[in-house]
Amino acid sequence: MSVLILKNIATEGPGTIEDYLVQNGISYKTVELEKEDIPDPKGFEALVMMGGPMSVNDDISYIRREDELVREFISRDKRVFGVCLGAQIMAKALGSRVYVGPQKEIGWYDIELTEDGMNDPLMKRLAVYPKTGDISKKIEVFHWHGETFDIPQGAIRLAGSALYPNQAFRYGQKAYAFQFHIEVRKEMIYGWLKNEPVDLEKLRTETEANYGHYSLGALNFYKAFFNEN
Repeated sequence: MSVLILKNIATEGPGTIEDYLVQNGISYKTVELEKEDIPDPKGFEALVMMGGPMSVNDDISYIRREDELVREFISRDKRVFGVCLGAQIMAKALGSRVYVGPQKEIGWYDIELTEDGMNDPLMKRLAVYPKTGDISKKIEVFHWHGETFDIPQGAIRLAGSALYPNQAFRYGQKAYAFQFHIEVRKEMIYGWLKNEPVDLEKLRTETEANYGHYSLGALNFYKAFFNEN
């Protein structure tokens, strides 16, 4: 297994995704798209695309290349995982519209798994309570986005929130798109939002309360996505 990780902006890195790959000896290459070219993708079995403040509708050459890579990896039956902007790139690459949402969604908010999400083997890994093994239909996740997407034709909608009905989808068996940020470390959350118009005390309280369980759910998802799917 070798993983190609694409960073759309320096500040939004792979976080706990990278932690998992390092701890499990999985080969990966991280590319800073603002200053590096994308290598030949043929040597990689998985494509991971991170977030960023830009829009997929902006005329940015490397985003156009990511769009092509999504279709290339899917056509070769390889793994694809998009987070936030990465998820929006996947949606557009698969023929769907990406557009501004009703308002920005920043901080810890619930998503609710659809029936298909509750039956999806990887989403169940994200939603399971480690101590009991119970699956929760609602998961509190970390958001930082202002755009959204329609679910591509042929894809399966996995989760939604009150403001954004389309929070996650699966295309085929090996391509997953999450509008929310599964990859965050605590310091990433505080660093990203230190200058945003949010209640920092509330953010810190919610992060300390949610992060332990959330990071375990993310780890469960990575195990399934990179090793079993």
